[in-house]
Amino acid sequence: MQIGLREANQQFSRLMKAVRGGKEVLLTERGRPLAMVKPIRGGYEAESIIQRLETAGFLRPASRRGALPPWGPRSVRGVPVSQTVRKERDDR
Repeated sequence: MQIGLREANQQFSRLMKAVRGGKEVLLTERGRPLAMVKPIRGGYEAESIIQRLETAGFLRPASRRGALPPWGPRSVRGVPVSQTVRKERDDR
């Protein structure tokens, strides 16, 4: 499918329906090819997304396999934040 930029802008929903249906759309500007819009192969499965993000450098692989350790609250040392905020407000 080939479509001009102006028409693609005006009929964006129809263009996205075509892409969802598996078609590739060539966008043109004044008759010259400019860009290709096509569906992403592999879908949105978690593994394929993680792999793409690792390949792009946005994520790095885990250093250890397995589940994370159970989460528990950490004890806070020092003055509670609420007291610090009150003091700062009173000083103004």
